[in-house]
Amino acid sequence: MSELASDLAELVTANHILAREDVLDAFGHVSLRSPQADGEYFISRSRSPELVVVEDLQRYDLDSKLLGDDERRGYIERVIHGGIYKARPDVKAVAHFHSPAIMPFCVADIVWKPVTHLGATIGTDVALWDSQAEFGDTDMLVSTADQAASLAWALANSNAVFLRGHGAVVVGGTLRELAMRTIQLCRNGDLLLRSLPFGGVTPLTAGEIALSGAKNLEPPVLARAWDYWATRAGH
Repeated sequence: MSELASDLAELVTANHILAREDVLDAFGHVSLRSPQADGEYFISRSRSPELVVVEDLQRYDLDSKLLGDDERRGYIERVIHGGIYKARPDVKAVAHFHSPAIMPFCVADIVWKPVTHLGATIGTDVALWDSQAEFGDTDMLVSTADQAASLAWALANSNAVFLRGHGAVVVGGTLRELAMRTIQLCRNGDLLLRSLPFGGVTPLTAGEIALSGAKNLEPPVLARAWDYWATRAGH
């Protein structure tokens, strides 16, 4: 298997992992910056992530224009991926999703904070992007280049951003790093919400976040988690 074929197979696996771990459902999507051309990325055609196969993958430039002669319908919100890759050269993988575990942070006055050592892989906090502030009433989808650029600006140098009333976007330096962050964003959020009724919740300190986050993104840790999740997803 060529290096590119291996990378694309891993992108398919990432789709299946995030579906199996309740990050993605019928909606949402995962992409990978092309390992051969920084100005291109791969993402599935418009299809539910759990069903994605290698043949579904399409290639886009950073303006999210389809490359090649594949005429199948793409995701409307693919501009999210192109906009972030354009703004963040360090980002190699992007996921957009609407997991119930994070939706309370998109609709209520609740601040997401890392409260577990695995949650530290996200960083100190997660910004909130409100499309209403810049674009007024919309269909709540991120479907234009201007909206994608605004979202990428809100993400800034962070690893995740919430979209008011919509969902979240997470980025990573690899697909395995992305999988860790998306899953732990959801699990940390779920635990935080479950803990609030019992009183005050103590988030991790800045030092704990830095140390734990780095430790849990080390390649051996990511490999162990990836193998477990991939097996659960049938790979």
